[in-house]
Amino acid sequence: MDRLGQASHPGTGAGRRDPLSSFAKTYDLEQARRYRDRKDPRKHRAEMQLVDRALLCVPREHHVLDVPCGYGRVMAHLFAQGYRVSGADLSEAMLELARANLGPLGWSGRLERQDLQALGYPERAFDTLICFRVFHHFPDAATRQAVVSELCRVAGRFVLLSYFSPDSFSSRLERWRIRLGLKQPNRYPTPLAELEGYFGRAGYRHVGDFARRPFVHSLHLSVWERAAP
Repeated sequence: MDRLGQASHPGTGAGRRDPLSSFAKTYDLEQARRYRDRKDPRKHRAEMQLVDRALLCVPREHHVLDVPCGYGRVMAHLFAQGYRVSGADLSEAMLELARANLGPLGWSGRLERQDLQALGYPERAFDTLICFRVFHHFPDAATRQAVVSELCRVAGRFVLLSYFSPDSFSSRLERWRIRLGLKQPNRYPTPLAELEGYFGRAGYRHVGDFARRPFVHSLHLSVWERAAP
């Protein structure tokens, strides 16, 4: 998971209870480095291939915000593809790693501490937002709708959102293990029809859905477009 934590921002979220607080996690620098170093290079390559398939919908001249950006692995990939890219994360340690990761690539841009549920940006501040490998950690519909609404508010045209499909072999296996008491639930698959409801209420339409391996892996990356200019 490219991490987020918990906070409120005076722009859009001040004064309201943060439903992310029950499971949000922040990192010190040592924990952030351990998280980065655990990433399997083969899994990373497969996930970036998934990102590339979704990017076929996104014009190369778009300014893309990666949120939460973690240590910058998706940002680095987008930059290599020719996109103007910025990043945001609540974890200062992750932001520090992202700066170290991106600097040698010649990247320069915005990298800021932000709360995913209360982003401190004006409406349509970026052409496209990508939110990768975090949505499956949101346990309830109210939180999921709040996050989607905020992503859609800040995006000018596209939102790319990864989610876990409940219909995959890996999701079915995990549900079986949970029922047997072999593990505690920590991932929450979302049907595509449920996402269509969240995005539809925010004024977006579904334009693409890409799976790492359909019916095997649970990870999908969906593409949503603002329905009205």
